[in-house]
Amino acid sequence: MDDIQHPADSGARNGSAAAMWLQQYLQIPSATTVREFVILFVVTIFLLLFGLVPVFGGDQLGLVGADEPRYAQIAREMLTAHSKACHDVDAKMVPRSLRPEDIRNSFHCIAGGTVTPILYGKPWLEKPALYYWRAMSFFKEFGVSDWTARLPSSSGALALVVLIFLHMRRFRPGGHLDAALITASCVAIVSFARGASTDMQLAAPFCIGMLGWYAWYETGKKFWLFDLYFFGAAATLAKGPVAPFLALAIILLFAGLRREWSLLRRTIWIPGVVLYLVMVLPWYIAVQKRNPTFYRLFFLEHNLERFATNRYQHHQPFWYYVAIALIGLMPWTVMAIRALVDSIEVSIAEWKVRHNPQRYLGHTRAGDAFPEFLVLWAIFPIVFFSFSGSKLPGYILPSIPPMTILTADYLNRSRRTGLPQWLVWAHAATCGLLVFVLALAPQHMKYETLVPSTQWLLIAAAAAIAFGAIVFLTIRRWGIPQVCNVTLLPILAALVFLLGFYGKELDMNYSARPLAREIQQQAPDVKLVATDIKRDMDYGLAFYRNEPMIHYSTDGVPSAEHILVIRANDTADLEHWLAGRVYKPLFLYESQGIEVYRVYAKPEASVDQP
Repeated sequence: MDDIQHPADSGARNGSAAAMWLQQYLQIPSATTVREFVILFVVTIFLLLFGLVPVFGGDQLGLVGADEPRYAQIAREMLTAHSKACHDVDAKMVPRSLRPEDIRNSFHCIAGGTVTPILYGKPWLEKPALYYWRAMSFFKEFGVSDWTARLPSSSGALALVVLIFLHMRRFRPGGHLDAALITASCVAIVSFARGASTDMQLAAPFCIGMLGWYAWYETGKKFWLFDLYFFGAAATLAKGPVAPFLALAIILLFAGLRREWSLLRRTIWIPGVVLYLVMVLPWYIAVQKRNPTFYRLFFLEHNLERFATNRYQHHQPFWYYVAIALIGLMPWTVMAIRALVDSIEVSIAEWKVRHNPQRYLGHTRAGDAFPEFLVLWAIFPIVFFSFSGSKLPGYILPSIPPMTILTADYLNRSRRTGLPQWLVWAHAATCGLLVFVLALAPQHMKYETLVPSTQWLLIAAAAAIAFGAIVFLTIRRWGIPQVCNVTLLPILAALVFLLGFYGKELDMNYSARPLAREIQQQAPDVKLVATDIKRDMDYGLAFYRNEPMIHYSTDGVPSAEHILVIRANDTADLEHWLAGRVYKPLFLYESQGIEVYRVYAKPEASVDQP
């Protein structure tokens, strides 16, 4: 009787087999895969876009610093020139037909405004054009604004996180989701993903290309070299020769340590080289042809001299990038350091074993090279740029993803043994420290004091202890599988706290956007604005008013009516500059110590002519 097959059981088995065949044939993702993708996208989108786009927490913070408004303004002016070029020949970037005239018109449309970066109508040749092209596309799609100027970095960071997830899932399953989430949640990635700058334009494609190269090294399939050349070309169009230099140096060190010098020859893949040159050379040749000083300005002054000298006033001590890396990895700093040390130990042990060929008879490659590759990738940019005479935080952004990948790989390898107790304590303390510092940030901005009130110190300390305790107790109770999940809590809370509750204070203290709005409300009929303020506010006002600022010291005092924006402690200079002129104060912009005046036209001057 037991051997009798019931029709219902047979049908169930056949249905299950059919479902498995259908899933395999159609490659339907499993429930676990779907869950991982949902978690990845929900968390990453929140980390990258909350408080940035109007429909998701509002665009809380306007453009800050000198680079953000300057780069955004360049993209705006290039888009204007591009639109005019297309309008002049009544064409679009895609030809209407294959007639020679339509092809020529479309080429004119493509080249118009997209070759030479321009700022206030003049060439600006400090950086290649990738950021400007991407910002132009977002401006055209969503309109010109500060948040659309940041979408190139946010979308680049999103692509980096997703491709880290896919790469690790393919080659190192088990820690793939943690690797992506740790990358997305560290301070450096969250910060630079929200910047209208070229740093993420370099770091994201560079890191994707390096992962592609290692995938080729591990599999031997030339297909993966496409990533190295394609994304390497994109990185070269983002910041220039530093991208291929870093890639070549890291690969050279890796090949040297493993004594696999043939790697260098085999990495040279003719289709990839052709792809790289086709992507990179047209713009570099075209911009040099239109601007004969480009090579000297870009390669000599903004690459070699920037590295070798302090010409641009960005000098920092030799240990600067170690500190930047430690801060940029928060709140994963302690975990990342432990993972780095562990990977170095593994690499040294594997290197010693590799020199005992009897252990690996019959094998072409000894051991796992991935930790060694990531260690070299993480350390080299930090060491190299430490010798630079000009240092900015974004220079070592390419070192952050290999550190976050090492961290996830370390956590995955430690699942059986668990984490040392001291490491759990230290990680929880680091999470608490991050909460403590960020909780006090609004008070520092508002009152400009290093020692906040006792009440806020107690509130910040209580929040830090609470989050630190949650992290510690959760890891102690549920172990490594919950390390990433519980660490996300203080990061998400800090993000909501800063941008959701104190976004306006950030905007008032660091951006020119509120100042530009107030000037427009107080004097909507006055177009000219003269400034004597720090350059980040100067560039910010220029972007938000879409016109260059006038400077008394270089441009002279306009005869026409205009607005004067000056530092509050420089008002004694007014009598020198405006002797015999009628002017009156409009308002005090107290958060940044700025006073705004309305200067009336000279009686004998035309209002429309400076």
